[in-house]
Amino acid sequence: MFHGFCRRGLVGSCLLLGLVITGSAAAEEKPPAGVAESLKPFVDKHTLAGAVTLVANRDKILDLSTVGFADIAAQKPMQPDQVVWIASMTKAFTAVAVMILVDEGKLSLDDPIEKHLPEFKNLWVAVESDDSHKLLKRPSSKVTIRQTLCHTSGMAFKSDMEVPTLDLLTVREATLSYAITPLLSEPGTKYAYSNCGINTAGRICEVVSGQPFETFLDQRLLSPLKMNDTTFWPSDEQMTRLAKHYTPTADKTNLQEAPVGFLHSPYSDRVRQPMPGGGLFSTATDVAHFCQMLLADGMFEGQRILSEESVKQIRTKQTEPAIDVPYGLGVQVSPDSFGHGGALSTNMTIDRKNGLVLVYLPQHSGYANTDGGMILPTFQKTAVERFGAK
Repeated sequence: MFHGFCRRGLVGSCLLLGLVITGSAAAEEKPPAGVAESLKPFVDKHTLAGAVTLVANRDKILDLSTVGFADIAAQKPMQPDQVVWIASMTKAFTAVAVMILVDEGKLSLDDPIEKHLPEFKNLWVAVESDDSHKLLKRPSSKVTIRQTLCHTSGMAFKSDMEVPTLDLLTVREATLSYAITPLLSEPGTKYAYSNCGINTAGRICEVVSGQPFETFLDQRLLSPLKMNDTTFWPSDEQMTRLAKHYTPTADKTNLQEAPVGFLHSPYSDRVRQPMPGGGLFSTATDVAHFCQMLLADGMFEGQRILSEESVKQIRTKQTEPAIDVPYGLGVQVSPDSFGHGGALSTNMTIDRKNGLVLVYLPQHSGYANTDGGMILPTFQKTAVERFGAK
């Protein structure tokens, strides 16, 4: 419409006009907000302090965004490379470590744990118990590695020696304490969420590989997956990126900063020990690399980390047929997805139906009101609507 108008001296003005028009059009075409923006209403209501969210397929990250604060008092926003304690999400990493050894033929999921850890040869199971007595008997079957990874071993959540925090015993010391702790039920008869079981699987990794658990995990899994920010001991630099932990106030209307009761502080202190059942710190991108490997049936950037069969075993229900709880090896499972959460409300989900990895990293022990239960579903729904199979 400006063609006949733009001549001689007016050309410069028209070019300028064109730039203005073009710039205005570009301003109107803003890129879509990150998926984390869907959680802003929860931040505004003081239900959520902040979170990092990530959506990926098996090849690339599709969305990495943040909402809210890593430190409310300092008004420090969450950052994409925020470091968080992923807690029980660590269980999936331990299961993969075990399956690496299964792939190498060095152990079997149906091995009795006593085959590798002789201290478990004299286990007892509690038949009845109260404050004044405990009646014990020998278990009718032996605890297997598979049962330690799917929480049907009969082991307790923790031993009486794991005080005041869960991270002060070496993996060897912790498993010795489990060996003298009676089972709560016959192996294979009940589902009972158990750090003891997963830690025992981690100790088997140590014995079979001949390496400390943290060394084996780093060399065989974390380094190949380029998980450079994943560790049991955050460095001084990583501590500057650590998100604070929040709990609801007494009246449930707001949030307050709180220590993490499960862990010894400071987290960089090497008096702390690696905990296969829940000790890792990580970032969204690092967790995504792990999940992408599982989504790609054991491959990551052209390198095979785990066999297809082992990944299939991980994502398949491993709890005994009579047990309804759908738990695989170190992960919760469903027909279309698998993954795990952590004590501070973190979550990773591998959505096989939509070919997506979904990572949600807040640092919360509970939420300030009933809306808290809607935060993770809101993120997942938004991610699938934007990036899922059409």
